[in-house]
Amino acid sequence: MSQASSEQSATPERDPHGEPHHDPTKHRLFFRVFRGTLRSIMRLLFRAYAKYPERVPASGGVLLAANHQSFIDPPLVGGFVRHRECHFLAKAGLFNNKWFGWIITGLNSVPIQEGTGDSGAIKEILRRLDSGSAVVLFPEGSRTIDGAMHQFKRGVSLMVKRSSCPVVPVAVEGVHDAWPRGGKIKPFRARIAVMYGHPIPHDELMKDGPDAALRRLEREIDAMRMELRKEMRENSGGKYPLKGLGDKAFVSKSSATGES
Repeated sequence: MSQASSEQSATPERDPHGEPHHDPTKHRLFFRVFRGTLRSIMRLLFRAYAKYPERVPASGGVLLAANHQSFIDPPLVGGFVRHRECHFLAKAGLFNNKWFGWIITGLNSVPIQEGTGDSGAIKEILRRLDSGSAVVLFPEGSRTIDGAMHQFKRGVSLMVKRSSCPVVPVAVEGVHDAWPRGGKIKPFRARIAVMYGHPIPHDELMKDGPDAALRRLEREIDAMRMELRKEMRENSGGKYPLKGLGDKAFVSKSSATGES
């Protein structure tokens, strides 16, 4: 089967209101070079590949919503979208290191304080979407501990509602094996992949309310994850991904209890 793949400072500048400000003309060459380098490294270490990155709209504000397995997820999801740059949310603490903070700022990252409902970061993400950027979100809120997909956080649906832009469901697989939460990175001992779904228009996604929108994203993303998992097993003679809880399809708590 063919494997489709298409290609400051430690503290970000702030506007007069103290909110992070992004200048799209800065770091463009840096982003493209770094993106290409990371993509090559992922291919070398984990035989990374992508399916249908061309489904990501070439212009206009768009959210890319993906399941979250590892620290590798952001470069995997953004690295194979060659036709435009992606923007990311990153833990504020990551910006404390001068050099790493400079790097992730150059990679279009917005610092967010976890567990505080960081209104400044949310406003900045919405501003970037309004200006036509592609933003990557991980609705689970944290990396999986077992390789399976977990319930999406309701706060993400509010951002989707306020953004008024289409959402592209994205699935990553094998990344938990490559660098599990609390574990060490395992080069040459895992294979990773990413699949991009069809964009869902905002009005269509939100027609039954924010909770229904989350349930739809959960279903579509996990269905793609399971498809990737099956394909990767076939391509590796059953070796990758490793067998485990990731073999179980996701069932939302609301579905399990019969809630709408």
